[in-house]
Amino acid sequence: MTAEPETDLALRPAVVCARLLEAMSASEGRRKRRKRDTTPDALGMRIKRELLEGAVANDPEPDDFEGWLLEQCLAAGPLAGATRAMARDVMDEWRIALVAPNFRAWLESGSPSDDTRPRSEPDAKRR
Repeated sequence: MTAEPETDLALRPAVVCARLLEAMSASEGRRKRRKRDTTPDALGMRIKRELLEGAVANDPEPDDFEGWLLEQCLAAGPLAGATRAMARDVMDEWRIALVAPNFRAWLESGSPSDDTRPRSEPDAKRR
């Protein structure tokens, strides 16, 4: 039995980006546990979060989403390079959501991640 291309998730960039924002909380928790300096990671995550929040607020049409992301890059001034990198990441995730039923199902289910669950002591010692 194969998954149907359509699911409960309305395939609009704003809806997908709202779900991606939920998924970012797991990445943030993982970043904070790293032993190295994660300042560059935090900057990239901030830019990506702003792009996702902007897409949710502006609700661009699916066919206009790539152009909307380009506008954000052009308006980013000195952060244009970093914004472009994060915009490509957002665009890739949007494209995956369009074609991958399993990814859409993961988003619909609240983007569960082991990183959002408390780690037990044995797991903490292994890492």
